[in-house]
Parts: sequence; structure tokens; C-alpha cells
Amino acid sequence: MLKNVDLMTAIITPFDENQEIDFKALKKLTEHLLETGSKGFVIGGTTGETPTLTEDEKLTLYRKFVEIVAGRVPIIAGAGSNNTQQTIDFINKLSHINGIDMALVVVPYYNKPNQRGMINHFEAVAKNSPLPIMIYNIPGRTGVLMAKETVVKLAQNKNIQGIKQCNTMEDLEYIVEHTDDDFNVYSGEDAQALFAKIIGANGVVSVASHIYGTELTRMYQSLDSGNYQLAGKIQRQLTPKMNALFMYPSPSPTKAALNKLGYQVGGCRLPIATLNNDEKKVLFKKLDL
Repeated sequence: MLKNVDLMTAIITPFDENQEIDFKALKKLTEHLLETGSKGFVIGGTTGETPTLTEDEKLTLYRKFVEIVAGRVPIIAGAGSNNTQQTIDFINKLSHINGIDMALVVVPYYNKPNQRGMINHFEAVAKNSPLPIMIYNIPGRTGVLMAKETVVKLAQNKNIQGIKQCNTMEDLEYIVEHTDDDFNVYSGEDAQALFAKIIGANGVVSVASHIYGTELTRMYQSLDSGNYQLAGKIQRQLTPKMNALFMYPSPSPTKAALNKLGYQVGGCRLPIATLNNDEKKVLFKKLDL
């Protein structure tokens, strides 16, 4: 399903002036991302502001997005919560949408489960899910880290088929080394994009690809053709810009940059504050926009 998919975009959710989902803007943005090299999408993740979307909004968003993508690339849809039964129930609703390839299930946040609790949670979800599962391990957001050994144990479950890993490069190496080749491993950290592929991961689930998709595509193409020096140069040039896209709470910088480039994706829903003029000025300087 994700073979040769190295660059995936964790796509933002555009809002109009009334803070409703703007599907016209979503279509324009999706076409731009496909044209600049995105080979797959994560929709309804952190970058998509799903904590502020209702269940109905998420299901409508996913249905519309499937229509927009029209089978051109894989789609992974955010489905996780910190309530195991609620996660199972939502995935079963999600599974009725033809065109969703996988469910992204975050490590439960706020409850702070231990490793045994995480294993039980993901095994219960996987057992009751009609869709394959991708683990989303992002301790900076959830407050808990799924240990690398736990990831490896869960990777043995046939319905858990991948991970979006947002932690150290050492943990990423361990997961790649100790899981089967058909287990899909992605870094969720843009600054690890090149490293991830070099050490044998599939690639990156990127936020920076909203702005720098062409450059990221060229970087991976350079790596694939053996031009390691150029690939490294592109990563070094992009890393400060990638970091700038997280200098304020994400996805507010990415949305501001897209608006500056003419995509009109609107602002963020509270509690994420839309950037003010002073913040935009600092951001655009760092991004050379």
C-alpha cells in the first residue's frame, strides 16, 4: 500500500472567514501538493487541527477529501483518541468511506497509560478495526512516550502496519532494525526526512511539504540517484525553514505561509491562535517569503 511512498503530507484543514471547513481551498491545496511531489496524505492529524473538529466534521472532511484525491495516492485518516472504545467506534464509521487506506491512531494522551496499557489499547483497536492501523507516537503532544520496544512488539500484530514516529533518531533506527520490511516506518519530524530514508525508513510525514514539496522531492530523488551530497545540501538548507514552521504553535505558521503564497486557507481554531502581523513578519523573514 505504501511501497515507494516516501513523501507524505500531513495536510492542514482550511477554514473560511466563518471558521467552517473550506473545501474549495482544500481542493486547490491538494492539487498543489500533488504537483509538488506528495505521494500520500495524512488527513485529520495534529496539523489538521482535529482536536477542534467535531466527529461529523471529520467524517465529512474525509469523504470530501477522498473525492478530491480520487484514488491517486494513499490516504491515512486520523482516528485515535484517549478513549479506546471511542476510537474503535470511530474507526468503524470511518471504514465505510471508500478510499481511506489506513487509520492513524495516536498514543493515548492525557490519561498517561504505561507501556502495558498502550499495548492493550492498540491490540484492542487492531482487533476491532476493519482498517489497518498506523501508530502515531508523538510524546511532545501526548505527554507519554511509547517505548521503541513496545512499537516493535505491536508491529507483530498483522493489523498494525506502520508508525509515524516523532522522537529521537536512535529510536527510529531501532524500530527500522527490529521490524519486518513490510512494516511502514515514517518519521514525523521534517528535520529527520533525509536521515529517515537513509537508515531504511519509508520516509517522512511532512508539514514543510506544504511550502517546500518541490525541494523535498528533489532531495529524495537525489538520494535515490546516488547524489548524496546534493541530498544533504538540500536537507541542510531546509532544516532552518522546517524549524521556523514550528516556532509558533503548529499549524499556525504553515497556514500563515500558505496564505502569503495565495492559497487562502484561513486561520486556526482556538486554542491555537492565528499569527498576528508581528509574528508573520518574523516567520516570513525566516522562510524567505
